[in-house]
Amino acid sequence: MYQTLTFLHSTFRWLVLLSLLYSIFRAYKGYFSNKEFSNTDNSVRHWTATIAHIQLVLGITLYSQSPIFKYFWTLFNEAKESFDLLFFGLIHIFLMLFSIILITIGSSISKRKTIDKEKFKTMLIYFAIALLIIFIAIPWPFSPLANRPYFR
Repeated sequence: MYQTLTFLHSTFRWLVLLSLLYSIFRAYKGYFSNKEFSNTDNSVRHWTATIAHIQLVLGITLYSQSPIFKYFWTLFNEAKESFDLLFFGLIHIFLMLFSIILITIGSSISKRKTIDKEKFKTMLIYFAIALLIIFIAIPWPFSPLANRPYFR
């Protein structure tokens, strides 16, 4: 089960990134072109948040099943000395949780705005900040924090 969850979580990140990039692109374009916030824009906003929440569920499930996390919490004082274990035991999950909270808040506020330009602006700001945090918290192969392959 652990390997399946690792594969799903690693692969699903691409869908999260693509949906966020597309949402940010639409928000940017809509904001600076003074476009109407269409049903498509609303669907993109909604599905981006939904995809992020699915990834969160996969991540929390993986977190609860991972031997790395079990070791980290069982032997916390020793494990915190290893930055790789610290990254996956605390940093990754808290940064990702924070980014999902930003996506959720941005989606919710955007949905409730009455002016189209404000909807686009809210989506653009919250989703872009969340994307930046996600880029930092993903263990890219080139990351100085922790690295994993592009696909597992």
